Amino acid sequence: MKIYTRTGDAGETSYFDGTRVHKSDARLDTYGEVDELNAWLGLVRASRLDPALDAELDRIQRDLFALGAQLADPAGKLAPRVTKAVVGDEDVARLESLIDRLEEELPPLRRFILSGGIPAGASLHVARAVCRRAERRMVALTPPVQPVLLRYINRLSDLLFVLARVVNHRGSVPESEW
Repeated sequence: MKIYTRTGDAGETSYFDGTRVHKSDARLDTYGEVDELNAWLGLVRASRLDPALDAELDRIQRDLFALGAQLADPAGKLAPRVTKAVVGDEDVARLESLIDRLEEELPPLRRFILSGGIPAGASLHVARAVCRRAERRMVALTPPVQPVLLRYINRLSDLLFVLARVVNHRGSVPESEW
């Protein structure tokens, strides 16, 4: 199979069900944001994180592929048949559990903090901002996305903030408060 298909040369692409849409379509833009978030997480992982954190980010990257698949399937025809293409309540619970565990090693947050720190921490802050952008795009979609997808992306942005703090804390970089 070739990487190029030429089917998008006129500025259109297809959803999973074959529906053709313009590449400026809001839903397509939304899963493009999710794809960008996934790429940022790949950059973070290239920083050679602690193996346990790397494994968590690997799982999240897989979740983001599933989330993107659900966004690219507005009629709900493909995702329910492909179990790896489903983000569910258990995934939200997994993120919450990870946030709770990681926050135990951090000092309490008393003020806003400026983004930055070591490269992995700074990249996690960028990933969080991209995640929030994807969330804003998701809430604007018609028809609306499944509520669990909104819960997942909202919790993920919280986790990315906590991960940025943890990575910087483990790297002995003090937080810069605002």
